[in-house]
Formats: sequence, C-alpha cells, structure tokens
Amino acid sequence: MTQIPYSKLPEAVPSIFTTIGKLAREQRALNLSQGFPNFPVDPKLIDLVEKAMREGYNQYAPMEGIYSLREVISNKISSLYGKQYHPDKELTMVAGATQGIYTAITAVVHEGDEVIVLKPAYDCYEPAIAINGGVPVFVQMKGIDFKIDWDEFRAAVSSKTRLVIINTPHNPTGSILSAEDMTELESILRDTNIMVLSDEVYEHMVFDEEKHESVSKYPGLSERSFVMASFGKTFHVTGWKMGYCAAPESLMKEFRKVHEYNVYAINHPIQKALASYLSEESNYLQLSSFLQQKRDLFIKAISPSRFSFTPAKGTYFQLVNYSAISDEKDVLFAKRLIREKGIASIPISVFNVDQLDQKQLRFCFAKTDETLLKAAEIIIKI
Repeated sequence: MTQIPYSKLPEAVPSIFTTIGKLAREQRALNLSQGFPNFPVDPKLIDLVEKAMREGYNQYAPMEGIYSLREVISNKISSLYGKQYHPDKELTMVAGATQGIYTAITAVVHEGDEVIVLKPAYDCYEPAIAINGGVPVFVQMKGIDFKIDWDEFRAAVSSKTRLVIINTPHNPTGSILSAEDMTELESILRDTNIMVLSDEVYEHMVFDEEKHESVSKYPGLSERSFVMASFGKTFHVTGWKMGYCAAPESLMKEFRKVHEYNVYAINHPIQKALASYLSEESNYLQLSSFLQQKRDLFIKAISPSRFSFTPAKGTYFQLVNYSAISDEKDVLFAKRLIREKGIASIPISVFNVDQLDQKQLRFCFAKTDETLLKAAEIIIKI
C-alpha cells in the first residue's frame, strides 16, 4: 500500500457538524444543529428549474456563469449597496460559498502569508489557509455580543498580512458588523495592499430594522475585497450549492484562474432559473421578515427555560447560554442533550481561539413552526 509521506492537514479532524450530525441521526434527535431549513422550497423556483431543463439548458454553462444571471446580480448589488460590479468582468458563479471561499484563498494566499481570521469563525476558513501554506492569525471577538477589539486587530496586522477574512451576518454567533466596524476596517487597511474576503452568505437575514453592512458599500473595502454570497442560504436550497463571488476585475482575474481548473462550470439549469427568480425583488427582500418571525417564535417559546440569550441580529442561528444549568464543557453538554434529551445543537467553543468555552450552544431556527415549538418543549424541561 502506498504511504502518504506527509499530510497537508495533519491536525484536521471531522468537523463538529459531522460529529453532531452523525450522533443526532443515531439518536433520532430533533436536529437544530446544522444550518439548513426543513420547510419547502418555493414551488415557483422548482418550476423554473424544471422549465430550464426541459428547454435544453443541460450542458456546460460558461465558466464564469451565464450572463443573464450575472447581470441581474449586478443590478441587485447596485440597488442594495450602491456598488456596480461589471457583469462580465467582476462576477463569477460558484458551486456554493465554501467553494468560492476556498478558491479566493487559493488565488491570493502564498506560502508564509498571514491571514487574519476573526474568531469564532466558520470552520472552512482555516483548512483552506493551511492547504495553501498560509498562516492564520486569530483575533478573538469579545464578550457575549462578540465585538471586535480594533486595537487588538490593528496589532495583528503585520508586513506579512495578505488577507483578512470577515463574516457578516456572523455564523455561528448571529451578530452583525456595524457601519462603524466597516469604516474602522477601511481606515486600518487604507494604505496597505491587504485584501479582504467578506463572507456575506446571510446578507438577507438581518432583524429588528438593522441593516446589512456589505463591504460593497465602502469604496476603500470594495476595491480590495472578494464578496461571497449564497443562493442556497437565501432561497432555502442548501443542497443546490449555488452562489457567486463579486470582486474588482484585478482580483477576479486571479479568482477565475483557479476557478476554471477546480470547478469550471456551475449547474446550468439552476442558473437559468435563478436569473428569472431574482428579477422579482420580493423573493429575497422578504426573507428578513420571514425569519425574524421564526426567531421571535423560538425565543418566546424558550423564554421560560433556564437558558439565557440575546436575540440574534442576523443569520438563522440563535445562541443560548447554559451556565445556569451546568458547568460541563459545551461539547460534552451538547452531546449529552442529544443522548438524554433528544435535541441537537452546535457548541461554540470549537470556533473560538484556544477552544474558549463560554457555555454557549447554537440552535438553527430556520425550521417549521411545529419543529421550533417541539424543540422549545424539550428545552424548557432541561
């Protein structure tokens, strides 16, 4: 048997999502751990995909994506954030945001380059940095509301810093970056060649009259940023693995050099369907209201419990604190809830610097009302 001389990811272990998901299935637990909806997709979107298939859009799409979809995306971004990306030169379709994130990192990170990662951070960032020989530099967000200490961030910037990764609305915490945060980041990076990778897959899920602050709104950031977006999150079709990257032409040229050889073409009939579906703005602009109703139903239902929480400002994740219930480590507590109570959540320490454990669990509320109320019945008995 051929022996692999050394691993490119020697410290990699199965993700918490794999571990918790497997245990939840084995125990037949109510699963509010992974971030996928359990309610139906809009039949209009399904019909549009079927129509595109029947009309023959079943062969390779152009490498960068069909023009009609990139054009409607350009118009959407311009309408929402005041930034006009050229459909032909500055937008590329990706097979889900995770692929887009990997491609962006691969396109610009060289051996020894430092990449600043704000923690807690979604777990696909660091392996992509490591595979490309980069060095992650962590900045832990502070407090139960996960604020960025900009002095600490500034101290983390060095002559080796190549890229900064941000995520807003933020998974796993449900927090959002403010306009003040974005202007601070813009100021810090102004006289540097540091690039930004902005993970904005939950852009249409912001609550309580708050606004999503895309890097696209800030000229000093948009000129140096890859912006990653997800149709899977927005339209409840995570299994389709569809999204896009927006970036200035100079960055997009590098992005496409990698994209062409690790993906090439994205699902053609789904692109055709999305080009039509996106033309109706209500199909994405109503999402915040829809999911805020879900959030409010869930937090009201669990309010009699012994868990404490601050309502999520964005995404479809709600953090809860269990320090009044147990002093167990969060990973152990989450696993015990699956085995003994029949409910699955995601522990947060695994996303923090040095596994910082603040006794927090993440529940996904992108579920049917029936599922949320059933989950709440379990939670209030813990």
